[in-house]
Amino acid sequence: MFKKAVLVCLFILFPVCFSMAAGHGGKEEAKDHGKEPWVVDIEDLTKNNENFRQTKWTGDYLQMTVMSIEPGGEIGLEVHEDGDQFIRVEEGEARVVMGPSRDEITFDRKVSDDWAIFIPAGAWHNIINIGDESLKVYVIYAPPEHPAKTLHKTFEEAEADHHH
Repeated sequence: MFKKAVLVCLFILFPVCFSMAAGHGGKEEAKDHGKEPWVVDIEDLTKNNENFRQTKWTGDYLQMTVMSIEPGGEIGLEVHEDGDQFIRVEEGEARVVMGPSRDEITFDRKVSDDWAIFIPAGAWHNIINIGDESLKVYVIYAPPEHPAKTLHKTFEEAEADHHH
């Protein structure tokens, strides 16, 4: 009887303790697969992402992130002087704006599922979710733009990050 009680306690307590240890106090740890070979169903990975931005693979010359942008949200007007960028829309509707300066936006297009966006180095750009659902995209930067293991759960968190 005592052995059964101990086994029952172990089966109840072990999963609870394991999940607490794995959670690192509630803070999610980002897994970046960079510098190692990795094969992934990118559509599934992108559509299931709930974070504003998370790096998933960071190499020496290339980086891939997944993003989820809430309705009415945006990436934010920005420029990457030293790198090109590729964005693929997996799900949702967006407005893409680009231009040679912050005050001179000369490119304005609507995109949706399966569209690709190419952003040359030095172009000011923003992606704005104009749909009713979360905009799901993956982004490829060359060279990498964010530190490996970057995880921004919200736009506000990304804006507050001094590395961003």
